[in-house]
Amino acid sequence: MDYPSKLVEQAVEEISKLPGIGRKSALRLALHLLKQPDTQTFSLAESLKDLRTKIKYCGMCHIIADTEECTCKTPSRDVTTVCVVEDTPDVLAIRNTGQYNGLFHVLGGRISPMDGIGPENIKIDSLIERVKESEGEIKEIILALSSTMEGDTTSFYITKMLKPTGVKVSTIARGIPVGGELEFADEVTLGRSIATRTLFSTE
Repeated sequence: MDYPSKLVEQAVEEISKLPGIGRKSALRLALHLLKQPDTQTFSLAESLKDLRTKIKYCGMCHIIADTEECTCKTPSRDVTTVCVVEDTPDVLAIRNTGQYNGLFHVLGGRISPMDGIGPENIKIDSLIERVKESEGEIKEIILALSSTMEGDTTSFYITKMLKPTGVKVSTIARGIPVGGELEFADEVTLGRSIATRTLFSTE
């Protein structure tokens, strides 16, 4: 692709590194920014700079935040339950359901030997310490990890490490989605749905 300017080409090169954005989309975005007032483009650049230089991670939960001090413990949240997720987007997804009112713990990834990621590379140790230091305040750990080999491996490891603490460890239900047809479900999903079946309620 020929570009009218080396500066435009440079901008396209950087923008196209973002996930889901190809060179054509990157070019449209670059040209769009050129048409906008200087203040808008500079504001975007400043926001991205602040994102990289000022963002913090909660020292306890490891959620993206403006401060390293834990702001998760509020009177409205159930401090006896901690939901363990892989990354911050998972926190947002669960919060948006309106069905969970406890605390979170972000691992920052999952165990994946193929990618050279072991237990020591994610925030498992801090989770174990968090449970121990709670002195019985934390009653349940909910594992909300991806239903993959890596996710299951991580869940198994965490469960094993938490066993001496006596805390209850549960996992989110897995199976047929609401509105899903059985004939289109894969065998693993369908099998898990049968194995983890629950009582049908008429209430």
